[in-house]
Amino acid sequence: MVVPADLSLPHGLELREDERGLALVGGDRELRGDFTRMLPRLRPANLRRELLVRASRLKGAVGTPAAVDATAGLGEDSLLLAAAGFSVTLCERDAVIAALLRDALARASRVPALAPIVERMRLVEGDAVQILPRLDTRPELVFLDPMFPERRRRAATNKKLQLFQQLERPCEDEEALMQAALAARPRRVVVKRPLKGPYLAGVKPSGSLAGKVVRYDIVVPTGG
Repeated sequence: MVVPADLSLPHGLELREDERGLALVGGDRELRGDFTRMLPRLRPANLRRELLVRASRLKGAVGTPAAVDATAGLGEDSLLLAAAGFSVTLCERDAVIAALLRDALARASRVPALAPIVERMRLVEGDAVQILPRLDTRPELVFLDPMFPERRRRAATNKKLQLFQQLERPCEDEEALMQAALAARPRRVVVKRPLKGPYLAGVKPSGSLAGKVVRYDIVVPTGG
């Protein structure tokens, strides 16, 4: 993979490429996209139990429904959606994280167990607030998982997440993100939140699925 030369990195961080792929490195910390470690979660019995998959299930869906992961990060949630049968557009606004994700997708495409899944995943670099209104087709689902300060504090002891958080900023305008998702006219918007976190942009969901540490709020737009 050719790493863009004009990527701007915070002081002390660098991108390195080796036989295992592209990595963001800072001191003794390393961050690398790796979908192979998700393989156990993709087994049919396990996949059906994933809260995101359950929250995203659409009644009467036919063919390959379209989904947008508006805050893709390293793409693990997108992989779950694609494995569940969606065609997923991944939006990532940070150029460095997008490079890591692009590399992870390329490597996964060479793994037989992952290749059919990542074929249904398409990365679009940019801010979802600008991308969602320009979509060619109406998505069935929009998934939102924005970072915000409470989540950053809880993750402070995780070295890999510390690297990620040096690049990805918390959501600056929750209302704009939610309104862009609703304006895309999906059948539902699924929002990943900390278990006791507030509703995104104050929008009350139609329902929620809660796990031990996270909650998935399901927003069904009027007419969705």
